[in-house]
Amino acid sequence: MNLRKLIFTNNACYKAGKTITPKGIMVHSTGANNPNLKRYVGPDDGVLGYNQNNNHWNQNTPDGQQVCVHGFIGKLASGSIATYQTLPWNYRGWHCGKGAKGSGNDTHISFEICEDGLVDAAYFNAVYKEAVELCAYLCKEYSFDPLSDGVIIGHYEGYKRGIASNHSDPSNWFQKQGKNMDDFRSEVKKSLLAGEPSKILYRVQIGAFSIKENADAALAKVKAAGFTDAFIKTE
Repeated sequence: MNLRKLIFTNNACYKAGKTITPKGIMVHSTGANNPNLKRYVGPDDGVLGYNQNNNHWNQNTPDGQQVCVHGFIGKLASGSIATYQTLPWNYRGWHCGKGAKGSGNDTHISFEICEDGLVDAAYFNAVYKEAVELCAYLCKEYSFDPLSDGVIIGHYEGYKRGIASNHSDPSNWFQKQGKNMDDFRSEVKKSLLAGEPSKILYRVQIGAFSIKENADAALAKVKAAGFTDAFIKTE
């Protein structure tokens, strides 16, 4: 993961300064054919590239809207892929909509994947991998289980749960590339497991007990210590 930071200090969402206790992650995609991070992230930090329209989201109400997410994934000026953190992870974002339909703002960290024309498999695979790694990073940071219900969801799943507005992202893109959110969650889990150090457990055989209750108590102590293959022989 190529994680960079450019906090949207000029956005009204950041200025509101409200914080949350994150319960999960909501995945969005932008819905526009523009894979360049500079469209949304600015001003240019030397690698983003110059946005001549000055319509990035680091302003009070970008495009006249009250919108803000915690991060973006897309292309740098060089064409390489990067992730930009644009809000502190524990800030309340404006990514789900307003009112009751926007209650996911109170619970979920959010990021947008910059869409292209939805047919470039190489670009999709690159940003998909980056998104998996970002989610694995956040899951580790907040002790999230990516396979637990509601922890990692797409915007469209947020809508189905009644916590987000009616959008189809990122399913509209994922399906075109033979992926879905179940695939995504599974790959986040694999990424997490791949990053965990291996553990060595030793099989332990302990002495004989004439009273079964004592044998059971000894087994419980061994298991509590982290041994999963302990044997007690009772005669």
